[in-house]
Amino acid sequence: MSVNNEQKNAYVKKQITAALLELLKEKPITDISISELAQRAQIGRVSFYRNYQTKEDILKEESDRLIKEWGRLYETNPESSPETLFPSLFDFYREHKEFYTILYQAGMASVMLETILDTIQITGEMANLEAYMKSFWAYGIYGWMIEWVKRGMPESGSGLIALFKQANPSYRSK
Repeated sequence: MSVNNEQKNAYVKKQITAALLELLKEKPITDISISELAQRAQIGRVSFYRNYQTKEDILKEESDRLIKEWGRLYETNPESSPETLFPSLFDFYREHKEFYTILYQAGMASVMLETILDTIQITGEMANLEAYMKSFWAYGIYGWMIEWVKRGMPESGSGLIALFKQANPSYRSK
């Protein structure tokens, strides 16, 4: 694919994502037709199907894109450390509050869970303990995040960690 085609494709995907998020503010995903989505995005239906199979694929791709963006930012930040991982993650989610709030309100929060599980990469080849611990953290983060989104994301990442420490006095940062 040439740079020009890549740019066009990126533009089309951006238009489709923006249109779907706008439509989700108005109605449930099940009530949004591909024709309506294409019209709102000002693209042809063929362009939709060239890029996606379902409307849910759009949300999953955007969720994955965002978590990868956070990962790149976190890994290249010289101040990143194990102690800053969770505050950084929650601050990033808060910076993209509109997207995650729309997901939650549209009943599509499972997209967030899929992204977390994909990122944590639990495999069948892992030792049981490692798989169980990764699962524990993935579902814990998801549950925490859902409740936080439901409440309007009032705390910053460091504010959430402070609450965690308050609730768990034996917790010690290393």
